[in-house]
Amino acid sequence: MNEISPAPPRAGLPYRRLCLAADVEQYSRFDTRTQSAVQSELVRMLDEAAALTGLDRAAWTRQPQGDLEFAVLPEATPEDAVLGPFVHHLAVRLGDRNARPAAQRLRLRMAVDTGVVADAALGHAGPAPVAVARFVNAPQLRAVLAALTTADLAVIVSDRLYQDVVRSGRPDLDPAQYVRAHVRVKEFGGYGWIRVPGLAPDDVRSAVAEALGPNLAPNGDAPSRTLLSQYVHQGAAVGRDVVGGLTVGLPVPPPPAEPGSAR
Repeated sequence: MNEISPAPPRAGLPYRRLCLAADVEQYSRFDTRTQSAVQSELVRMLDEAAALTGLDRAAWTRQPQGDLEFAVLPEATPEDAVLGPFVHHLAVRLGDRNARPAAQRLRLRMAVDTGVVADAALGHAGPAPVAVARFVNAPQLRAVLAALTTADLAVIVSDRLYQDVVRSGRPDLDPAQYVRAHVRVKEFGGYGWIRVPGLAPDDVRSAVAEALGPNLAPNGDAPSRTLLSQYVHQGAAVGRDVVGGLTVGLPVPPPPAEPGSAR
């Protein structure tokens, strides 16, 4: 009996997929020849990490962007395999590459989310691609690599993946290795969880706290006391607070009561 493959999504219609972005840190410091070599090495390491994990890179819908690759993974991709073994193998490949004599150091930021995607004229549209693009450029993720100079790879996953996959008890995923960060980039606001393979979460937590500045709490919370579960819809962060109220954008604390008003 022939195996029936799932039908591909029709052009322009939204579908749910796992999305991933891998970005080279400080790519512009390389000269043109080295940039070309770095792009080839990034593709090679992603290919090798996927092969070692049992993932078919040929089935990924890839959108190269110079120093960054954005990819939409096939429908049946096991999310725990991407967050666990794939990240592990990528970190090992990267470490081996950087250990070569006279090799210019190559460091990566990676972001992963799952959600709605639609094919578009310039690549992909939808909440998940937007979230991945914002997460991979999160100030906290950049700060972690800047502070933890021995790290070759820093990974951020969405709160959705952390709650549904990381915390599910799978043997390759340890929730204690992740540090929460409230990410604000452009119009996007939402929670992500940062992990640096091979380094202790306390070191990551310290680097995230330094990136937050004096107005934000060390655990990555927003200054408002309202807790959000957020996603992106038509370019705005949308979510529900813990009592079910709908919020668009980031939460705004209520104005102080005027003198003489009823309490």
